[in-house]
Amino acid sequence: MFGLALVCATATAQMPAMTMTPMEPPAELKGALPLYKGVAPGSENDKQKEKWAKVGDDYVARNVTSPTLTPFLPTKDKATGAAVIVAPGGGFQVLAMKNEGIDVARYLSDRGIAAFVLKYRLRATPESDEEMQADMKRMMGGARPPADRPPPSAPSFAIDDAQQALRMVRARAAEWSIDPKRVGMIGFSAGAMNTLATALRNDPSARADFIGIIYGPLGTVQVPQPAPPLFAAIAADDPLIGTGDFGLIKSWRDARAPVEFHLYEHGGHGFGMRRRSTTSDLWADQFYAWMKARGYLTAAK
Repeated sequence: MFGLALVCATATAQMPAMTMTPMEPPAELKGALPLYKGVAPGSENDKQKEKWAKVGDDYVARNVTSPTLTPFLPTKDKATGAAVIVAPGGGFQVLAMKNEGIDVARYLSDRGIAAFVLKYRLRATPESDEEMQADMKRMMGGARPPADRPPPSAPSFAIDDAQQALRMVRARAAEWSIDPKRVGMIGFSAGAMNTLATALRNDPSARADFIGIIYGPLGTVQVPQPAPPLFAAIAADDPLIGTGDFGLIKSWRDARAPVEFHLYEHGGHGFGMRRRSTTSDLWADQFYAWMKARGYLTAAK
């Protein structure tokens, strides 16, 4: 029950209101590219229909079975050659596509970084928006999970989609003016779980050159080799993701792998690109500064 409760709580925590107003896919994602030719492998028997809703200031997708990648490319005069795949969160039940996807991608592309919003496959949810809202409300009415309990793991199909996204970006690197050796991935909440799980799977054909874990899992792991440089950020008052002893950070340090970690006093869970007048508002600028300091924004000589 803990895993299910956290999944639902994570989904709703990223939304400022419970009302789900049906909408068409946002215009910002008109350029979405299918990750696979035809049906995504493993989804041949899926029956759920993808649905979109406006929830507060966010665009939310659910029942995703046809994963896509949407490019947000910088202008040629700004392009640095770096690329970042952006994985929104939502407990693997929904995707917070604006606050943790579109808005992040725009921030990066404005600074010369080619950004790609990943719409990855999710677990099935009720077809009715009303039933979906009721289920989430019931879950949110229960007791919060203990802070020291681990989050649920990423479904294999979500990891498959992240790997396919990495392959696609590198395969089309020349077309998009990208250096295939400077392709990273950043995720939020469940998207951070997916980002980390993709790194831990450590498939040579689909490795990120660097990763960002934003209010994601911080438990101890077996660090992959070669280990991608890691940027992690979380708020100390996050009610959902247990911070514990920051085992993920220790694991990276023990492996002598590059890591930068920001623990903000306030910010809660799901801050994304929202401004909350806390130091967590600085995470994107600090991620950009980290990329610059590590040399990801300049071509290798």
